[in-house]
Amino acid sequence: PIGKLAKRLREQGKRVLLCAGDTFRAAAADQLEIWANRARCEIVRQKEGADPGAVLFDALQAAKARGVDVVLCDTAGRLHNKTNLMAELAKLSKIIDRECPGAARETLLVLDATTGQNGLIQAKTFKEAAGLTGIILTKLDGTAKGGIAVAIAKELGVPVKFAGVGEGIDDLRPFDSEEYAEAII
Repeated sequence: PIGKLAKRLREQGKRVLLCAGDTFRAAAADQLEIWANRARCEIVRQKEGADPGAVLFDALQAAKARGVDVVLCDTAGRLHNKTNLMAELAKLSKIIDRECPGAARETLLVLDATTGQNGLIQAKTFKEAAGLTGIILTKLDGTAKGGIAVAIAKELGVPVKFAGVGEGIDDLRPFDSEEYAEAII
C-alpha cells in the first residue's frame, strides 16, 4: 500500500519520498524500491539490518534538503508480539517529533481484510507504540469482508482510511463506509 499511497499523493501534486525503514525483513527495501519506481518517487534506503532510526533520520534530512512535501516510512511494525519491533516504532515516533516538530502526521497500520481478532490486538499494540491514526484495509477484492474494521473503529476509535482492492498501483481507494456496509450485508 505504501507505493500506492505515494502515487495518490504524487497525483495530488505532492513531492513524495519513501523511507525504507523495514530493515529487518529480507528484501523489504528492494521491494519498496520497485514501488518507488512505479510511483515515480524518490527513496532513501540503507543496507539490510541497518538501524531503522538512522534510515528515518536520513530520510527526514533528505526531505528537508530536497523540499519534499511528504515522507512515507515503511516499518516492520505489524509484528505486535515482537517487543523489539514495538520499541523501534516508539523510537521512530520520537525521531519524527525531534526532527520535524509540529509536522502534520499520520500513522497508518496496514491490515489484511482476512485478519480476524488478531487484527484488533495488532491495532491496540500499534496504537500504544506509535499513536495510530488510521487503518489501511487490504485484500478487499476477494471474498474477505474485513469485519475486523468494525471492531477496530468501535473499540479504538481509529478510522479505516483506505481500502486495498487489488495488486495494481491504482488499487488503493479512500474507504467508503456506506459501500463497505452494503458489501457486508
